[in-house]
This record gives sequence, C-alpha cells and structure tokens, in this order.
Amino acid sequence: MRRNTTVGTVDAEVLAYTAGQDRILDLALVEADCMGTAAHVRMLAAMPVEPPVLKAAEVEAVTAELARIVEDSRAGKFKITLEDQDVHLAVERRLTAKLGDLGKRVHTCRSRNDQVAVDLRLFGKVRLLDAMQATAALAGVLSAFARQHRKIPMVGRTHMQPAMPSSVGLWASAWAESLLDDFSLLMAAYDLNDQCPLGSAASYGVPLPIDRQLTSDLLGFARPVSNVLHANQSRGKLESVILSALSQAMLTLSRLAEDLILFSMPEFGYFRLPAEYTTGSSIMPQKRNPDVMELLRAKAAKVMAQASVTAEIVRAAPSGYNRDLQETKEPFMRGFDLAISSLRVMTAVMSALQVDAAACRRAFTPDVFATDRALELVVGGMPFRDAYREVKAHLGDLKDRDPDAAIAAKTHLGAPAGLDFDGLDARIEEAARWADDERADFEMHRDALLSGAALPEPAGCGG
Repeated sequence: MRRNTTVGTVDAEVLAYTAGQDRILDLALVEADCMGTAAHVRMLAAMPVEPPVLKAAEVEAVTAELARIVEDSRAGKFKITLEDQDVHLAVERRLTAKLGDLGKRVHTCRSRNDQVAVDLRLFGKVRLLDAMQATAALAGVLSAFARQHRKIPMVGRTHMQPAMPSSVGLWASAWAESLLDDFSLLMAAYDLNDQCPLGSAASYGVPLPIDRQLTSDLLGFARPVSNVLHANQSRGKLESVILSALSQAMLTLSRLAEDLILFSMPEFGYFRLPAEYTTGSSIMPQKRNPDVMELLRAKAAKVMAQASVTAEIVRAAPSGYNRDLQETKEPFMRGFDLAISSLRVMTAVMSALQVDAAACRRAFTPDVFATDRALELVVGGMPFRDAYREVKAHLGDLKDRDPDAAIAAKTHLGAPAGLDFDGLDARIEEAARWADDERADFEMHRDALLSGAALPEPAGCGG
C-alpha cells in the first residue's frame, strides 16, 4: 500500500517524480548557476530604482559566497537535496543560510525558467569548446598521420571492392577534412548557443528596468536573446541542434572506426591497432579484439538517438515554458559525454596506429589499375568507351603495374600526390586557435564575475 507522505504541501512521491534526475545532473551546473547569479545581482544593483534593490556591499557579499559554493562544488562538498529539487534552489538555500534576508532577494526579477536556460547555455558553451578542441586535435593527428604515410600506396575501394590506386595519405587526410566540416557545424551551433536568455523571467519579462544587455556582457555572451518568450522556449530545440552537430562528428568517427576494424583484419592487414586499445578473449588466448572501435560505433548511434529524443520531447509543446523541457537535460549532457570521450579515444588510437606498407602494396591486383590504363589510352587518342572495353578485355596485361608510380602520377589538387597538407594544417590550427581564444574569454568572464573584479566596458546597454 502506498504511503501518502508529503514534503511541505507536495506529495513525496510526486516530488521525487517531478524532481527526476535534476539533483544529480545539476551538480554539473553549479558553476554556471553561480555565474548567472553573480551577473544578475550586479545588474540588480545597477538598476535605476530608488531605493536600490541591492547595494554594492551586498553584491560583494553574495559574490563571495557564490565563489565559496563553486569551490565546494569542485571539491565535491556541495549537495543538492530532494527538497531543493535542483541547483537553483540549492544555491539560493545556501545563500539564505549564510546571508539571511539578503539571500532571499537575489531571485528578484528572474524565474527558475531563465535560470536553467542560462545555466544550460553556459554549460553548453564549455562543452562545445571541449568538443571543438577535441575535434581539432583529432584532425591534427590525422593530418600528421597522413603526411607521414602519404607515399604508401593503398587500394581505393568502392562498394568495398578494389577500385583504383589510392594512398594512406589520401585516406587519413579525408577524415581530417571531414572533421573540419564537423567543426564548422559545431561553430554554427556555438553561435546559436552564444546568446543570453537571462532576464526573460517566466517568458514574459518584468515591470522593472532590468538591463539584459549588461547581464549578457557580464557573462561573456555575444548578445542577448531579444524576444523574452523565445529566450525560454528555445530550450530543447537548441539542445537538439547542438546534439545534431555532435552527431555529425560521431558519424565521421563511426565510419573511421569501421575502416580501422576492417583494414586491421588479418585478411587486409594494412593497419595494426595499438595493443592498449584492444582487448582479449575469456576463452581464446590469441584474440586482440577491436572492442574500442566497436563501442564507438554504438556510441555514435546513441548520440544520434539523444538528438532525436530531445527534438521529439519538444515537438508537440505549446508556447511558453512546459515541464517537458526538464527531460531534455539528461540526453543533452549524456550526448556531450559520449561525443567528447569518443573524440579523445580516437585521437589516442590514431596517435599510435601502425601501418604495414608491405601489406598495403600486396593488396594491389591488376584490376586496380584498369581505369588508369584506360585513361592512358585516351591520351593516346582512343575514345574513352573504346579504351574501357579494351582494358576490360585484357586485365591480365596490367599485372606488372607499379602502385607507387600510380599514385605519384595523380598530382592534381586533392589527389594522392596533390594533397594540400599545408592548407589542411592551417585550417586545423585556425580552428584550434579559435576554440582556445573562446575558452580564454569564457574563463576571463567567469573569474571576474566570481571574484567581483571589473570587466571590460560592455558594448552597450538596454532595458
């Protein structure tokens, strides 16, 4: 029989049901929540009303306690109880316990709705930078691997069948360039995320002259979200956009993982996976299994599923805040964890991957050179379709072709002997530098907010 216990005026079972995983998940949002509160109290103190909502000394006291909360959180000492429900009430409870009535005033002109919105955008900013730095790092490792092995011939395949002469350099640098495309998608998601929703309150604004531009500048956002209703109801959709961008990086990784599994098989033997990234068998002593790559394929599917479930949660939601949004938090955080860890693991694998050049050359059979030979006949004056039929009828004549000479002959842009490594590396370095600069800017704003230090003059102010 169910016990009808209550906490306050809320049934205990209902409280647990509605709180969900927030008191666990929100431990990752403590720093973001304290940053948002630090910016908010500075803005309240600057608001042109008499008497002021907060005095400078009170802002200083709140900021100092917020900094202590962040320190406790980093040390694993800050707790969120079921009664708190989430990080926002846990932080407010701590401020009230330490500062009395002052702690009760920090919530003026804001709602938990715009608190969680700004927390998730700050969290998303940091995790997107983690993902972009990891993406650039992997692209750099792939480019270096490609440059080192650029002259090793490798059979190019279509439909997984031997097709045309290629190279290890072409294969590896293709994945690096794919990651740069993924980086561009992550940048687009970052730009969409880089807008401050704080001050939207319950989605409809407040009847006091708050300065939303000021809080946006204090938190280091590029700009505020203009419409207060959109500021709140962009939740869920924004998370699905970010997860979709992460999914594209995971698609690249999953296909790369599949190639590594295939081409490290004894039947191919092109590559040797590092022993520390393979596992054994409980019964077969000889086994070295590519479990890491297999798991990466599965994790790619899970990230794509997180993007899908997040979009599906908000698909039928009406305008304004709806509690459904709470359920987007876990897939959002989980998607970041899966994608970033996968990028870092693949970077380690590619850094230690070995190439068997002899095995790569042994894989060349006469038919791989068929298209090259047909084009040679075309240069000699034969129509292509006639050359096609001529070569197809005499594939055995190609048995003495040299794979090294074949890839050396392909010198145009992007071909095995025409790879623009300098251009590729310049793009990778630019991407990494951009992410590093963005992180430095975020950390500067965070440290200034939590120390009470002054920031550069904001670009402007608005009501």
